[in-house]
Amino acid sequence: MRLGIFVGCLVLVAVLVNVGWVPAGLGDANVAWVVLLALVISAPLSFVLLRKQRDEMSAQIAGRVAGAKDRLAANRSQEDAADDAARVGS
Repeated sequence: MRLGIFVGCLVLVAVLVNVGWVPAGLGDANVAWVVLLALVISAPLSFVLLRKQRDEMSAQIAGRVAGAKDRLAANRSQEDAADDAARVGS
């Protein structure tokens, strides 16, 4: 989605530069100017427009991390129980 927003901004900026509404870059830097301007425009747009997707992904990752922590704690308790049993039997 982020790439789509960037491509849309890139096309828009390229059209505006060719029409003359946005100044072209200095000398041979026209392509770099268009790409840089598209990046500057697309970054805040994607931050605002993709907020819902970013929040959903964050919740999904947080759930996976919590599950991994629970599994790790369970494995540690199993190892501790086995170690304690081995020490008591010695």
